[in-house]
Amino acid sequence: MFSLNRFEPAASLRPFVELYWIVRYDLAPGKTHTQTILSYPNTHLAFEQDEEGRKVLLYGVPKKPFVRSLRGAGKVLGVKFRAGGLYPFVRREMSLLTGKTVPATEWLGSEVENWLDRVLDAAEDAAMAERAECMLSARLPERDGQSEWADRIVRLAQTDRTIIRAEQLGEAVGMSLRQLQRLFRKYVGVSPKWVIKRFRLQEAAERLENDPSVSLAELAAELGYFDQAHFVKDFRSVLGQSPAAYKKEAETENRNMGKRE
Repeated sequence: MFSLNRFEPAASLRPFVELYWIVRYDLAPGKTHTQTILSYPNTHLAFEQDEEGRKVLLYGVPKKPFVRSLRGAGKVLGVKFRAGGLYPFVRREMSLLTGKTVPATEWLGSEVENWLDRVLDAAEDAAMAERAECMLSARLPERDGQSEWADRIVRLAQTDRTIIRAEQLGEAVGMSLRQLQRLFRKYVGVSPKWVIKRFRLQEAAERLENDPSVSLAELAAELGYFDQAHFVKDFRSVLGQSPAAYKKEAETENRNMGKRE
């Protein structure tokens, strides 16, 4: 239904940018494809072209799974900032952008509009990424130690699967819960609890994909839930469907893969 390509940033932008991503699609007349995108603690700058025209938008960290309907032909060049990576460019608290999609000019100034056609007119994906990188390099900010610290803490929450509470994360990095919450509100836009819950529940979804026989009660207990009902509620808020529905879908896909093999 669509193609997805990714490119790494130049060394000078790596403290701020995680990657560039490009989506292209060309659907038959009357056909629509709905894509659900899981929420991560990252902001995105997107140069977009669709049936309605061209625009450049800034996406804050979504509070729930982001659903996008694709129609006709279009393309998007996205800049995925590291957690905290947008802050040095704008010097505004990231929580003000959380759950919102706004014209990029509101946060990055009117000159970002001048790059819209330059980026989208590039014929090849790599050229689109290079032009977006030129724009960011032209306004390269000074590195911010606190924003990079926030990114390292987010990556620790992602990789250390034993961390299931914000208090544990604070202890691991030598910060009080209040200090950690202030840091995340300013540089990331969401709370440490939100970040940890997203990563752990997305890992639970991976477990269901790889081993549909796993018990939901077992997963809930591993994630520190006292009852399965709260686990189900949070899973739905992050993945967009219940764990039972997700498990059933995984079982069906596994059977279909077995038949194809």
